[in-house]
Amino acid sequence: MSAPGPAAAVSLWRDKRFRLFWGGNAISQFGDRITELALPLIAVGALHASANQVAWLTALVWTPHLLAVLLGAWVDQRPRKRSLMVLADLFRAAVLLSVPAAYVWGSVTLAQLYAVALLTGAAGVLFNTACPPFFVGIVPRGSYVDANSRLSAARSASYVAGPAIGGALIQLLTAPVTLVVDALTFLASAFLIGRVPVDEQPAAADGTALSLLRRAREGLALIVRHPVLRACLGCAATVNFFTFLAGGGLVVLFAGRNLGLSAGVIGLAFGVGATGSLLGALLAPAVSRRIGVGRSIAVGAVAFPAPIAIAAAAGGPFWLRAGALAASQFLSGVGVMLFDVNLNALQTTVIPDGLRSRTAGAFSTVNYGIRPVGAVAGGLLATVVGLRATLLIAAFGGVLSLLWLLPSPIPRIRSLAPDPAAEAAG
Repeated sequence: MSAPGPAAAVSLWRDKRFRLFWGGNAISQFGDRITELALPLIAVGALHASANQVAWLTALVWTPHLLAVLLGAWVDQRPRKRSLMVLADLFRAAVLLSVPAAYVWGSVTLAQLYAVALLTGAAGVLFNTACPPFFVGIVPRGSYVDANSRLSAARSASYVAGPAIGGALIQLLTAPVTLVVDALTFLASAFLIGRVPVDEQPAAADGTALSLLRRAREGLALIVRHPVLRACLGCAATVNFFTFLAGGGLVVLFAGRNLGLSAGVIGLAFGVGATGSLLGALLAPAVSRRIGVGRSIAVGAVAFPAPIAIAAAAGGPFWLRAGALAASQFLSGVGVMLFDVNLNALQTTVIPDGLRSRTAGAFSTVNYGIRPVGAVAGGLLATVVGLRATLLIAAFGGVLSLLWLLPSPIPRIRSLAPDPAAEAAG
């Protein structure tokens, strides 16, 4: 494992490269929240789409992740990862601008919205697979946890403020025109990331299909053989399957139907949950330093799914039902950030430089590919055993993800030293 930078932690806010990268990432995260509101509203308001048709918009955004293992193998052979990230941002901006343009001409269609969802999702996968090698080129190894904390905090903040900002813009400008603002966020991201000075190592390009498949297999093989990466993927895929078993939709349905809460109260509870994610992202480095990186991951693996049971068990007066839902969302938010921030930093440390993008692609294919499977299974399970029982199964099953970590070296890893697997100690 090579360390492309000083091992000691530095003040990231004093590093111009990280500030530019963080700024571009934060701006595009707020843009994502606008897209998530605007596209369905255009489908419903302008095209009178059905619930099933709106659901397909979400599904198509996730679909490109199924090919991330191949895209990551291709990205690994490209010499300039920064250029790929800028290209992905510019492409997303152009695709989004096609919607208000078509709206002006009165020619926007549901097929176009599907294409926008699919293409922006594919560009997002390109950006995310190019990001890991770019990240290690600008962040010192000793700052991996802090850097991931800051990036996750920006993402969490976008979930807190993004929907409110997006809703206000849509109310003021209409949904199609708001996509112009969304496109501008990706242009700003491209501008900022394009200004980051970074020395990128040249890669030997080999574009044949056979070599592409071979490189994709190498990414999967590394995960399967590596005790840390194998446990990381098994744990993440398990917790994602079960948390998507409950899914946001089923929780909303349960809160409205079983708990008798209004839409406003449910929305407030989810806002509280987003605040928990922000707090968790900010606390993750301190928790990691106190109990260790590996134990922080283990705590997050439990604290993320377990609070679902709090909502499932809720009853009694109105304030208790509403409070239980809010507490469930808040604690899950803290847990998921303890899990994500430390897990991402650990993966960044143990993956060899030449395999970063293909390994990220393989991880994405499995980890994100399991999410729609969990969502479909959750709907079927709720039909058979009911909403409350499904949420309890999701909470219990998600906690079982800990079984991937316990026999692995991860719980014994305290810090991200040059060789964390070798440094694992009680």
